[in-house]
This record gives sequence, C-alpha cells and structure tokens, in this order.
Amino acid sequence: MPSRQPVQGKLLYAQSGGVTAVINATAAGVIEAARARGVKAYAARNGILGALHEDLIDTSKESKSAITALRHTPGGAFGSCRYKLKSLDDNRAEYERLIEVFRAHDIRWFLYNGGNDSADTALKLSQIGKTLGYDIRCIGVPKTVDNDLAVTDCCPGFGSVAKYTAISTLEASLDVASMAETSTKVFILEVMGRHAGWIAAAAGLAGEGADAPPHLILFPENVFDEAAFLAKVKATVERVGWCTVVASEGIRNAEGRFLAEAGTRDAFGHSQLGGVAPVLAALVKDKLGYKYHWALPDYLQRSARHAASQVDAEQAYAVGKAAVEYALAGMNSVMPVIVRTSDAPYRWKIEPAPLAKVANREKKMPKGFISRDGFGITAAARRYLAPLIAGEAPLPYGKDGLPRYVRLKNAGVPTRLPAFGR
Repeated sequence: MPSRQPVQGKLLYAQSGGVTAVINATAAGVIEAARARGVKAYAARNGILGALHEDLIDTSKESKSAITALRHTPGGAFGSCRYKLKSLDDNRAEYERLIEVFRAHDIRWFLYNGGNDSADTALKLSQIGKTLGYDIRCIGVPKTVDNDLAVTDCCPGFGSVAKYTAISTLEASLDVASMAETSTKVFILEVMGRHAGWIAAAAGLAGEGADAPPHLILFPENVFDEAAFLAKVKATVERVGWCTVVASEGIRNAEGRFLAEAGTRDAFGHSQLGGVAPVLAALVKDKLGYKYHWALPDYLQRSARHAASQVDAEQAYAVGKAAVEYALAGMNSVMPVIVRTSDAPYRWKIEPAPLAKVANREKKMPKGFISRDGFGITAAARRYLAPLIAGEAPLPYGKDGLPRYVRLKNAGVPTRLPAFGR
C-alpha cells in the first residue's frame, strides 16, 4: 500500500493549450495519486501563466467527490492558456521567475499537461533548475486532440475526438442520404488537424466500402488537387446519389498555402485558419452545381464528453497517475507514454519516455494509413484507430436531463513574492 505519511515538498500541476474532453481525468489521476502518497498538490491557474504570476490553486481544499467528478467533466478545471515560453537565451527571466515561485512554495515536482510545446517547456525547466541549483523534477503529461505527439502510441484526448468525429460523420450522412433526392447532395464536415490528419482519418471509421460515408477524406499530408476532388465528388453523387466529405482544416494547395488561410497567428506562432469547409462548398456549387451543407464543429470536437471513448478516459487517468509515480520516484524530464502491446484484443501499458524524444517533434500519419487514391483510410489505419474509440464512458445525469459536471472551488494559495514584471 502507498504511504500516507506527508512527503516533503509540494507538487504543481498545470494544463496547457487546447483542452480535451478527458484532460480533467488526467487531473484527477494526478491529484488522487498525490493524495495517496501524502503529497500536497497545487494547480496553476490558467496554465503556465498561473505559475509565472504565482497564481496557484490549493487542490487540498476540494472534496474527494469533487476530484472524482473531474473524471467525467470536460474543459480545463484549473484553466489553460496558449502561451509559449521563449528559449532560455531569449527570455531567461521567465524561467528564473518560475524557479523563484517553485522555491517560495517548496514545489519539488512540476507536471505539465500538454502537447509538443509543453513537453519542450518541461524539458527546459528541468534544465534551468539544475543551472540555478534548485531540485525540481519536471514531468510532461501527454494531451492533444491532434494525436501528433512522438513516441506515444496515441495521445489522451484523441480517442474521444475520434469517436465524436466518427459518430458525427455517420449520423450526418444518414441525414443527407434521406434528403438527397430533392435537397442536399454534398455534405462537408471540417475537422481539426493543422498538419496531421489523425482526426480526419478517424471519420473513416464511420463506414467501409466505396459507397459508405465518408466518401472522401482530405488529409493535410496530401496536396489538395482540385480537379481530382471535384471528379471524385461528381462520380460519388452519380453513383450513390449523395456524397459526404470530411476535410482537415490544414489541407494545402500545390503552392503550400492553406486553403483556409486567415492571415493571423496564435500565441504559438501557428497560422489561424478561417474555415476550409466553406471554401470547398463554394467549389462544389460553382463547378458542379450541387446543393450542399457544411459544418464546423470546432470546440464541439474536443468538449464532447458525452461521446467520450472509454479507452481514452482510462488512458487519460492512467498517464496522470503514472506522472506522479514517476516524479516521486525521482525521475526527471520524462513523459508517461502509451505503449500498445496488442491490436486484437487491444492491450496497452504506460512507460516513461525521455522528454527530449517528444519535445517539438510532430508525428504525422504513416503513408500506409492513407488509401492509394488519397481519399480514404487503409485496413492498417482501421486496425490502429478502431480500438481507440471503443467503449462508452457514462455520465451522471441530473433531473434536468443534463450531465452533472463539477465546478471546483479553486481556492487560491497566498502569494509570497512581488508581482512578476514590476
């Protein structure tokens, strides 16, 4: 049994970037594992900004039932942010400030729950801690709907987006099929995925065969070929009577420009995309004359806890728990990653991986996952994807018919330092 004697030092957990339907399950894994070991866990309010501004939350003020309820609550319970720390050379002051905050509150373990940029931040923090003579163990905790983290077989958060996307594709296609005789011929669903087409590929789980939706999947890994796209849509409508298209937001033309380029950039320096679905819809109308509908689920994809994958929810909790175990075991600069040990039956385990092998590396889909014509997924992709959407993760519902999600107290920790930047 784990010791319940208090351990010297505190743990700080922070959420980063776009949240997922199951990121709070990871938070629950972290907090429950820390409590089992007698470690006080703080959370940074609004991600790394909370750590920089000494805006910390004392999770010990939350009840056991509230923390348990995080396992089925979407969003980011402590707030997240899109804020990328610059390099050590460009902005050493921010890293020194973080160490100063850690020192002031006796924080000995820092767990950063995010994607590639967050893994890089955790790695840099572990390095500056050594430079400044402060013993801090930094663990990256995987999270991203895009499934683009290196090393790990899949990313917590992706399985639920994949399930939502496959379900939405199937349900919307049934609608289109019923109306195609006199109304909509083409339905276009735009999904997230700037550089990697994992979410778009998941739509392929909605059906198998040339006549089953989605009839076309547009991947960012492929150059968009307007003529081939229009020919495929036309042939599908003539054969089936209607056509469902799933398009990744990140598809590019032959010049390498996003079809949906909006001309702005987010805090990480990524191009802000303005919507590829209406661009494709305009092509369908202008070139083929078909009636169409398009949908942009956007945040709905990553917040749809009602359609979460059981496998995803379990993996999200497991990486949070493992992150605490690794930290308290003295590990540093590692990430708990998911290792697949079997496709059928699906089996997986958690192992530590060096952050240096994860940070700032992007995992794109293997070429063998995209069908030869470029518009679908292969059997290999289906074998990989199908287990990740398996099972349901039921929600407790209230008398009003709505899920009973939890809102934490998020009681602040008294500050001990001057305000940052003054």
